[in-house]
Amino acid sequence: MKYKFLITSIFLASNFFTTTAQTALEKAPENWFNLEQKKDNVPGVATEKAYNQLLKGKKSETIIVAVIDSGIDVNHEDLKGVMWNNDAEIAGNGIDDDKNGYVDDIHGWSFIGGKNGNVEKDTYEITREYGRLLKKYESMSEEDKKKDSEFDYFNKIEGEYNTTVDKMKTQQGSFMFFYKSYKKAKVLIEAYADTDSLTEAMVTEINSCDDKIKQAKGIMEYAVKNNVTQEDLDDGFNYYDTGLNYGYNLDYNPRDIIGDDYSNINEKYYGSSDVIGVHNFHGTHVAGIIAANRTNDTGIKGVADNVRIMALRAVPNGDERDKDIANAIIYAVDNGARVINMSFGKSYSPGKDAVDRAVKYAASKNVLLVHAAGNSSKDSDKGGNFPTKKYIAGTSADNWLEVGASSWKGGENLAANFSNYGKTTVDVFAPGVAIYSTAPDQKYKEAQGTSMAAPVTAGVAALIMSYYPQLTAVQVKDIIMQSTVKYKKQKVGKPGSKEEKIKFSELSKTGGVVNAYEAIKLAEKFSKGKLKIKKY
Repeated sequence: MKYKFLITSIFLASNFFTTTAQTALEKAPENWFNLEQKKDNVPGVATEKAYNQLLKGKKSETIIVAVIDSGIDVNHEDLKGVMWNNDAEIAGNGIDDDKNGYVDDIHGWSFIGGKNGNVEKDTYEITREYGRLLKKYESMSEEDKKKDSEFDYFNKIEGEYNTTVDKMKTQQGSFMFFYKSYKKAKVLIEAYADTDSLTEAMVTEINSCDDKIKQAKGIMEYAVKNNVTQEDLDDGFNYYDTGLNYGYNLDYNPRDIIGDDYSNINEKYYGSSDVIGVHNFHGTHVAGIIAANRTNDTGIKGVADNVRIMALRAVPNGDERDKDIANAIIYAVDNGARVINMSFGKSYSPGKDAVDRAVKYAASKNVLLVHAAGNSSKDSDKGGNFPTKKYIAGTSADNWLEVGASSWKGGENLAANFSNYGKTTVDVFAPGVAIYSTAPDQKYKEAQGTSMAAPVTAGVAALIMSYYPQLTAVQVKDIIMQSTVKYKKQKVGKPGSKEEKIKFSELSKTGGVVNAYEAIKLAEKFSKGKLKIKKY
């Protein structure tokens, strides 16, 4: 399924929630991903240091960064000045002025929308595959099934689907018990304390002989101590509602709204010009990390100072479809993007061949792809994570960076507990915990996930390209990898484990965290012929 951005909370009934530990700093500095270890005591990527010490007075070129995601609030105060504008297109005239096949594509394109609206929720890929195979085998004899080349695959899909759905239903039951108890307890305690802003001290001080109040106090003490809010619980409710009613629902199909021939994976030129959509927090947050306006006194500062964000809507609340991702990559390449951020992923890819062709096309046009490794605490070397740099034929894309998530806490907490990892498949780690960025409707919000680590890295790549435009996509990738800050001896909690420790160097190819300052230094030396770039 799509890698959800993870809002800081506690582990309740599923791995939708993550925990937050404490270090010398009580909380992450708001702009920590742009800060540095030596001066600021956080393992950020040293963006500010790069600007202050290496880039002052240097000229740069504007770089287009495509964000394939859920949609972007293009009117946000910190983004509207950095959005890509297709100057060859006249807004709202209903004509394909630039003759690129897409009408009124001013800021990009939506591959999950149509004349009658937008896709918000969709199924997971395992659901679509299970449904396809169920239909295929429903009238086939047992003997013919066993002879069919996909039957073993079907059995695997069926077992995984049923196990996952049963587990989610069980988890939902536990979650809903706490969810309903919390809502009742909150009403009782707020009324008793005569406040709608409970603190831990206020809850602790409550002293009542009423059994209902005592029980409610216990629930609220647990919630307050663990920073559980109504918003967190509402997110959990939506997670289970979306999963069971849409994601794993074999009868749900929102695709008709788009109007394409879904069976034709090579089809292009469908969709709509509405890149904002109806489900755009994720994409808006990602865009802000890369390029939120650095020259105003509003909100946050993105990593890159001279970029334009191209909005490509292809990721619903559910699993993205290979056809849409392939077309989004091709659109980005054809319309001038030098970097493509891809903060999404899933466990199955029936249309991988089409995505592979798009990735190869991007490589042929010198475009760098930056992909989030995923939030399942899994070893990606063991497979089951798409899209991937590895082609069906067995070779791999050179223009691809796979990014895991690191934490502001550092030390043994350097690796985010939720992050996927892989000594051969994950290239680098980058800040992905407690990342404060743009949110729809002129808001700002903290979120976490490899979905946040990827745009930090994409921003660094765009920054390098902007000041050293002669560098190729592969050279920029190699510079980022070679310049990571290494933690060779540092042992960290193994993602997904509460006790097991592992060397941070074993979690990725480089064993390091992306660093803009070191990358710019390396790019400068390379551009003057003073250094060779290491190939990974």
